[in-house]
Amino acid sequence: MSFDQRLLKDLLRCPKSHRPLVWEADALTSTDPETRLQFAIVDDIPNMLIEEARTLPVDEWRGIMERNGVTLPS
Repeated sequence: MSFDQRLLKDLLRCPKSHRPLVWEADALTSTDPETRLQFAIVDDIPNMLIEEARTLPVDEWRGIMERNGVTLPS
């Protein structure tokens, strides 16, 4: 069974900040500008372990947010 990104809005949240996630390519990225965590999707299953998440550089995180229509803090 494939990962259904529609679940993002209603069910999945960043396990650290509890903020919504955006799906892009093979990863879920937290919308939290403080943590900027990205969680890999492996074999159609999101790996939501904080200790295995990647902290994105600000510019990379901003690009993902902009491409997904997330309003950024000023």
